Amino acid sequence: MIDLACSIGLITSTLVVGVAYAGRVTRAGAARHARIERAGSSPLLAKGAMEMGYWAMAPVARFLIALGFTANAVSWLSLALAGGAGVALALGHFGIGAMLSVVSSVCDAIDGFIARETRTASDSGEVLDATVDRYAELFFLGGIAVHERHDALTLVLTLAATAGAMMVSYSTAKAEALGVEPPRGAMRRQERAVYFVLGAGFVPVVAAAATRWGLPAFVDRWPLLAMLALVAVVGNVSAVRRLRAVADAVRKPAPEPLSRPSPGWRPEGEAEALARDAHAAAGDALR
Repeated sequence: MIDLACSIGLITSTLVVGVAYAGRVTRAGAARHARIERAGSSPLLAKGAMEMGYWAMAPVARFLIALGFTANAVSWLSLALAGGAGVALALGHFGIGAMLSVVSSVCDAIDGFIARETRTASDSGEVLDATVDRYAELFFLGGIAVHERHDALTLVLTLAATAGAMMVSYSTAKAEALGVEPPRGAMRRQERAVYFVLGAGFVPVVAAAATRWGLPAFVDRWPLLAMLALVAVVGNVSAVRRLRAVADAVRKPAPEPLSRPSPGWRPEGEAEALARDAHAAAGDALR
């Protein structure tokens, strides 16, 4: 029952935020953010949805700043919540896992906001943030793998989704290491976070509906399977395309071999210059 309550709470909260943001857009237009402008949208997550999310999280970030939270403290809190989400998923509490994952993702998103607002951004903070991102996804997918360890199909999809998630992030890191602009593509971190929560969060809702309407018990796994399949397929395809784009960007044409000059050859104009210098030297000697 608590899982269903958490899922319904997430759905209700999303609807409330959506209505509030629609009012904001009507009054003052969309909330623009430099980070979103750089990242751009994708077919799987509209730009407006990301703008709504950042708009809703800004007051939370300011509240945490007022309480004295640092960016690194929020990053560690995000990691702890992600670990809790993984444990909940491993125990089959998909609603609780989805709720904890949402709060963890919010903390992950606002730690950078706090760092910029408090002027404490640093390279070490970026390393911590990226590390927390990877562990958060591993906790989430690892929890599902543990719970679904006896179901071969779900386990294979979970492993494939893990590979897609890791390789998309790796392609971005590789591009930055090589000094190449990270190519845009689908199933980036923010998109994966949204679909992870959707897949897990709807499991209790579908399970309750299946019980009420007398549907087969396995129907409650459909949202989870759909999410895993989507992340697995789109993530791995996107990773391959991004890595190929990075390879093309750093590939340089081989220099053409230089022909060996003949023994008496001199660059054009050099012979004439030497002749003029010889005449000038002779003239200087006569003077």
